[in-house]
Amino acid sequence: MPGSVPDAAPSAPSAPRSRALTVVAGLVAAAVVAALGNAVVAVLAHAAGASGDFDPLHPSAYAPLTVFGVVLGAIGWAVVRRVAKNPAGLLRWLVPVLVVVSFVPDLSLLGGNTPGSGPLAVAALMVMHVVVAAVAVVAYRRVLPLPVR
Repeated sequence: MPGSVPDAAPSAPSAPRSRALTVVAGLVAAAVVAALGNAVVAVLAHAAGASGDFDPLHPSAYAPLTVFGVVLGAIGWAVVRRVAKNPAGLLRWLVPVLVVVSFVPDLSLLGGNTPGSGPLAVAALMVMHVVVAAVAVVAYRRVLPLPVR
């Protein structure tokens, strides 16, 4: 019929695009939840006596590093998913090892000249690493599930 608009086929988002959005949304959610968890750790540490001079317990320091940790972990998780013969087995020991290794820079603050870097503040910082890892692993399992082999 002249002047009529032809029926358009409904356009559904392509599966890869939808999958990518799901992954991004999951990582954003993980970063937000981990940052909130780290905020609780920082507040509790300060309430327990950690120095306010310890910059790593301020949101301006831990929030961007939390996001960085979630994204870097997702990249590592995706690589292991793709290349490992047994990704679940590898991640079962790799994640805890990497968390423990992430404590090394924190522990080095104990003997340094960083203001406010007492044992309580450094312990809180180490707990923050565990919070990020725990939240991130839950998110990765959802949005980057491991293949069943």
